[in-house]
Amino acid sequence: MEIRNTGVLVTGASRGLGLELSRALAREGARVVMVARNARDLDDAVRVVKDDAATAGRGGEAHGLAFDVGSKEAVHRIGGAAGALVGDIDIVVHAASTLGPLPMPLLLDTDCEDLERVLAVNLVGPFRLTKVLAGPMVLRRRGLVVFVSSDAAISAYAGWGSYGVSKAAQDHLARSLAAELDPVRFLAVDPGEMDTKMHADAMPDADRATLARPADVAARLVTLIRTAESVPNGSRLVLGGS
Repeated sequence: MEIRNTGVLVTGASRGLGLELSRALAREGARVVMVARNARDLDDAVRVVKDDAATAGRGGEAHGLAFDVGSKEAVHRIGGAAGALVGDIDIVVHAASTLGPLPMPLLLDTDCEDLERVLAVNLVGPFRLTKVLAGPMVLRRRGLVVFVSSDAAISAYAGWGSYGVSKAAQDHLARSLAAELDPVRFLAVDPGEMDTKMHADAMPDADRATLARPADVAARLVTLIRTAESVPNGSRLVLGGS
């Protein structure tokens, strides 16, 4: 897909992969709308992305929208504001995620409300936002929606139940949307283990030297976005590697 001058929306954009992907896309000349819950962190992230885009000199833009993607009331406001800021949104990356309570409990020790919150952020929020943004893509007969997955979607780990369930369902959401809304592209992408705050929260004793840098994974994801039309619709792809 063309990236330069394209409207892009990235959730979870204040840190980690969401931030690094926003930086990489803005450097390529995309008009990026960055969504995250914490307004102060998001403002800092937007400044970083704007500076990068200006240095690259390809006309990239960055705008911040401080919203919680797990909130039903926020979804239409995100969609409307993003369109007003950059016009048509042709690329969406659902990078926002939550692990739930820390340390992560076993499923039988997980409160129902905590499971509901994980599903709201990791599954239902992306579903709602896709409903808002994919309809116009169908009418234009172009667009790409990327769901950031995890190996926990296909492998079961003790303590990761809520998160894994949400990511497994998200993978199937991508496949189902691809079956229904082709030629709009829907992909689930497992970035592999990265050196992020989320990984540190989940596995504080992990050797950070063995983890991929989010900037490196973002570069791979940009390459995938460019070539998305050559990938079978609904695919689940792994981008891991340090």
